[in-house]
Amino acid sequence: MKIIFASNNKNKVQEIQNQVPKSIEIVTLEEIGCTEDIAETGKTLEENAIIKANYITEKYGLPCFADDTGLEIDALNGEPGVYSARYAGEDKNAEKNMDLVLQKLENSVNRNAQFKTVIALNINNEQHLFKGIVIGKITNEKIGTNGFGYDPIFEAENLGKTFAEMTIDEKNKLSHRGRAVEKLVEFLVRYK
Repeated sequence: MKIIFASNNKNKVQEIQNQVPKSIEIVTLEEIGCTEDIAETGKTLEENAIIKANYITEKYGLPCFADDTGLEIDALNGEPGVYSARYAGEDKNAEKNMDLVLQKLENSVNRNAQFKTVIALNINNEQHLFKGIVIGKITNEKIGTNGFGYDPIFEAENLGKTFAEMTIDEKNKLSHRGRAVEKLVEFLVRYK
C-alpha cells in the first residue's frame, strides 16, 4: 500500500517511515511534485491536520494523511499549542521557539506540559482521526542533540531524559506522534 504523508518536514517523515511496516510505503509531498506550503489556518490541531489532508486529496485525488502537533504547557495556558512551529515567529526557528518557552517559564515552578499529535487520514472517501498524547515537563535548559523541534526541552513521563537524548526507536515507542502513528498503522493494516 502506498500512502502520501502531507508534510515537508523531513524529520517527521523519517520518524513515521521508521514506524510503519514494509507493506506500507510512505510517499512524500516532494515525490508527488507538491511544493506548495499548505497554510495551517485552523484554530486547533485537528483542524490543521484536516486542512492539510483535504488539500492533498482534493488536488491530487490520492489517499493521504497529515498531522499537526502542538506542545501545550500548563503554566502558559496551553501555549504554544497550535502555534508551536511558529511560536517565536513565522520563520519557524526551533531554537528561538525553545528560548521563548524557557524565558517565559524562567520563574515558574509548574513546568507540566504535554505533546499532542492529531493525524487526519483520507482514504476511499472517508476521513479518520487518530490522536496521541504524552505527558511530561519542560526542563530548565536544552539537553540532548537528537530529534527536532522542542525535543531538547521536553522530558517525557518522568523518564529523566529529554526526547533529544533518545534514539528514534526509543522516542517512537512513547512519543505523541509515535502513539498516533501506531493507531494509524493498526487501522491501515486492518483496512487492506
